[in-house]
Amino acid sequence: MPSSNGDSPHSGTGTMTGTAGANANAVRQYPLPTRDFSIEISSPSPHLAISTNGLNTLKSPTALKSARTPSFSREGILGSAQKTRNLSQSSENRPDTVSNGLQKGSSDEGMNPLKRRNTDAGVDYPRRRATIACEVCRSRKSRCDGTKPKCKLCTELGAECIYREPGIKLDAGDKLILERLGRIESLLQLNMVSHPNGIAMSHNSPNMSNGTALSGDNLLGQNSDNFVSIIPNGGLGTWSATATSNISIMPKVHTNAALHLLQWPMIRDLVSRPYDPQILLQLEMAREPLHSLTKTPCVDLSNTNAYIEAYFERVNVWYACVNPYTWRSHYRIALSNGFREGPESCIVLLVLALGQASLRGSISRIVPHEDPPGLQYFTAAWALLPGMMTSNSVLAAQCHLLAAAYLFYLVRPLEAWNLLCTTSTKLQLLLMSPNRVPPDQRELSERIYWNALLFESDLLAELDLPHSGVVAFEENVGLPGGFEGDEQEAVGRDELWYFLAEIALRRLLNRVSQLIYSKDSMASTTSLEPVVAELDYQLTQWYESLPLPLQFPFTRGMLPDPVQTVLRLRFYACRTIIYRPYILAVLDNEQAVLDPSVRNACHKCLEASIRQLEHIRAHHEGHMPYLWQGALSIVSQTLLVMGATMSPSLSSILMSIVSRPEVIDQIINDVVVEVERYSVLSPSLSLSAEIIKEAEVRRRTFLSG
Repeated sequence: MPSSNGDSPHSGTGTMTGTAGANANAVRQYPLPTRDFSIEISSPSPHLAISTNGLNTLKSPTALKSARTPSFSREGILGSAQKTRNLSQSSENRPDTVSNGLQKGSSDEGMNPLKRRNTDAGVDYPRRRATIACEVCRSRKSRCDGTKPKCKLCTELGAECIYREPGIKLDAGDKLILERLGRIESLLQLNMVSHPNGIAMSHNSPNMSNGTALSGDNLLGQNSDNFVSIIPNGGLGTWSATATSNISIMPKVHTNAALHLLQWPMIRDLVSRPYDPQILLQLEMAREPLHSLTKTPCVDLSNTNAYIEAYFERVNVWYACVNPYTWRSHYRIALSNGFREGPESCIVLLVLALGQASLRGSISRIVPHEDPPGLQYFTAAWALLPGMMTSNSVLAAQCHLLAAAYLFYLVRPLEAWNLLCTTSTKLQLLLMSPNRVPPDQRELSERIYWNALLFESDLLAELDLPHSGVVAFEENVGLPGGFEGDEQEAVGRDELWYFLAEIALRRLLNRVSQLIYSKDSMASTTSLEPVVAELDYQLTQWYESLPLPLQFPFTRGMLPDPVQTVLRLRFYACRTIIYRPYILAVLDNEQAVLDPSVRNACHKCLEASIRQLEHIRAHHEGHMPYLWQGALSIVSQTLLVMGATMSPSLSSILMSIVSRPEVIDQIINDVVVEVERYSVLSPSLSLSAEIIKEAEVRRRTFLSG
């Protein structure tokens, strides 16, 4: 039975729409950038769902080596139509047990942004409601104004307004049906004005609420005409934005990248000149290649056992793409070939490179101009890659993926993207026919596929790159279910928990970009609410579906576990971008914060930003796979906080999160120092360091009057 103490995890936006409904007449609605948010519906929107019983069903990595089970399925991890909820449904009736069936403790009370507790479970606070609420408002848990023949909410939604006769009580089944109908109705309302064969809402379509839409120029800045993408519509692969209904993929064009914040009000005053959002890509394209790759490879095999052990202990958790049960066989083949030919030799050398690199910590702390650890093994593997380039086997794809992983470690995102494209091309060729992948390599091919998709999405979030087309096979590729092999042959553990959690979270991040930041999105603060509520609810469900070893606490201190640390940082990054449009609304018009729902959303966004930045060294735990991506995320959240300190209303919200202004100053200063250490690693990060350094100087000048 659900408890009545209010200890249920909330989505963070569950009550937002109720507030907006109650204040619709009294509070003016404030606009957001001109972008149609849109949803393609083929069924009751399975793409807008995150399962509550997916990841938590895992027992141990070892147990997954057997055949896949129903609890470990695509539907369980990536979403199920049966697990969706009304877009703006309140979470006040959710039970206080999380989806893994364990009671949540109270030690993190006040720390967990997913929870809100009543101070006294025995006190029944009266609620002001209309005497009789219509069925739509009841199903949505929204306050009904009781107007007949149609209340305000039904008028806005274009829904049939039905008032229940007094004395008729709905049972649980009736309520469930109404909830499902309400959700479908909301989704149809969002989609009804879209193009017949697409997901884009017409720019001339009527608003869904009393909110006023802004023009796209406010978002893109006055000089947006100079920033034109020339990427072909078709991309490199077969995927087309208009030919898919999958909203869990990165849009072709979006405004989610870090440098787009430099076009926002207030924030654009922090830099002395406008920046083309393409500048990061241009800098990476112009950088010099690795000179060491032209040298004759020379490798030291005297300490290989330590590097292999380090790889399976510290690296494979992020990529999960090397089978610990067949490793010894690969190593024997590579040794017999003198590490000079064959995919096994290439794989072994790349594992040694990544293993040695993992023992030195963050590459940002290595002395400049010193060869990075693992480079000798990578150079030897690089000499073998041309042979792998013309091979279309699963092992050849694995070679390119591992090489891309090492280039991510070196903070060379564009070179990594080139290898990922080759990986994607091989995968598409293999997946076009089900019998092209040998049965004993199917599990490996699936893991390579998800790695390619994850890291391509990470790059597309910041760089305007062609899409490889590998996403077209997503619905046909299964989720990892555990490597098979002889336990006695294993050289490490087959870690899957983090990898599966990252797949689900990356898909959610892509949905955020599609629904809020794509070029065809447009919403006022009012019409944005149901989308934001649903996305935040899915983020909550993602967290609650994590196995207990991965469920990070919401305490303010640093965590000892690197996997929990990375997942918590990714959680806050996702929460920030979900609510970020509300910050833009207030920076554009200070009066917007008078709407309680807008103020509440701004608080969630700024709180998530602070939590991501307050322990800057915690980001080192994810530097092996995520240094470049994480650095740009840090820069964008820092610019957001800087802009907030220059807004009277947003700065007051910040002061409710931290104790005093000096705390914000120290956090920003720590970020500036940290990102400056990254500047030697990449020209795009060097520019990012210059931008936030200049922005902080100008911010302090602004605040000093």
